[in-house]
Amino acid sequence: MADKVVIVVQARMSSSRLPGKVMLPVLGKSILSRMIDRLLMISHKAQIIIATSDERKDNIIEQEALQMNIPCYRGSLHNLLDRHYRAAKQLNADIVLKIPSDCPLIDPRIIDDVLDFYFTRRGKYDYVSNLHPATFPDGNDVEIITMDCLEKTWKEAKRILELEHTTPYIWDNPGKFNIGNVVLDTGEDYSMTHRFTIDYEADYQFITRVFGELYTENPGFSYRDILDLLEDKPEIYTINAKYAGVNWYRNHLDELQTISSQQTKVLAE
Repeated sequence: MADKVVIVVQARMSSSRLPGKVMLPVLGKSILSRMIDRLLMISHKAQIIIATSDERKDNIIEQEALQMNIPCYRGSLHNLLDRHYRAAKQLNADIVLKIPSDCPLIDPRIIDDVLDFYFTRRGKYDYVSNLHPATFPDGNDVEIITMDCLEKTWKEAKRILELEHTTPYIWDNPGKFNIGNVVLDTGEDYSMTHRFTIDYEADYQFITRVFGELYTENPGFSYRDILDLLEDKPEIYTINAKYAGVNWYRNHLDELQTISSQQTKVLAE
């Protein structure tokens, strides 16, 4: 019997830098809906669940999930590890994919590649990602966690950082977990130079422009198609270029044992 793969998409309206970002419109649909469309393009069999908070302002997230016919779990606003675990349990997951809701340009092929890596080494890894360290453009984050690994993490993690970001406890305990990582097979590294995620208004403008340029001709456009577009029209790259390499790591370098300062940038306002 095949392992049940569940993709857990964490989403909330209370983003500090760009409130309501997942419900911003792109070509007539919400960013969250656009992202779910891309997750549904993967070749592996998987079920998707949206995990949001039980705060009233996140009612709209649940409504969007129902409209997309996607299950929704509602739980703790700040303890995302607990929310992740309980959402996965709700669907009886064997394998959990953690994919953040701020990645509407995520390439389905990259998700498949990380799953292929995991399944061709079945039983070898408790956790596999493509971001520890990252080489793909930011916004193509894929983390695979076995349910046993997630449950152990849920029981043992205590630091606020570990509860808020779900997987740092795994990263920092290689003695407890077998950890694998997928990198670009070309040897390239776009993680600090290209930003396809959304956290700032400029990111929204960038994502809107990319969809406008590529979606009509090819709804399943790849990250390579985006790179080609930016090569052809560098003015699009500049829209959010100043945020390239800026991620949440920058605020926790003194706490993260396996992340270096070379893996993030401090935003120069």
